[in-house]
Amino acid sequence: MFKTLRGAEKKEKELNHSGRSQVGETMQLEGDLRSSGSIDISGLINGNVFVSEIAITETGSVRGLVEASKIEISGHVEGKISADTVIVGKSAVIKGDIFFKNTLKTEEGADIDGYIKRVNAGKTDTEEDITIEEIVEKKSPDKPKEVPVTQHKEAV
Repeated sequence: MFKTLRGAEKKEKELNHSGRSQVGETMQLEGDLRSSGSIDISGLINGNVFVSEIAITETGSVRGLVEASKIEISGHVEGKISADTVIVGKSAVIKGDIFFKNTLKTEEGADIDGYIKRVNAGKTDTEEDITIEEIVEKKSPDKPKEVPVTQHKEAV
């Protein structure tokens, strides 16, 4: 009897040999998720995700901030995305800003509603970035004052 139980325990340990965690299609998680490993999302996460690597499948959805070194998205994300490498699949729907350091790959057909910006890896703002920010933040000039125009009568 004990021999059979030990054999079953050994098989369970061998099943997830990749070291990747999974949120299945029928699972819904409320709250933040943190892991030093990799995770595959096929269900729904209502909260922020901080992991090493993440893959969001076509059935997967995240509502919150997603931070990882590598992110692959084929499902839905509603929130800010921040990573070294971002891969957006053709079936992806993203409502939020994407910040990446090294690589951004986007397949034709992906739906992205937000800003996409490459961020420097720990560098200070360059002169160009500062100039662009000043232009964006600059207020529009006041409307010029209207000067009344008198009408002249034409000679007959």
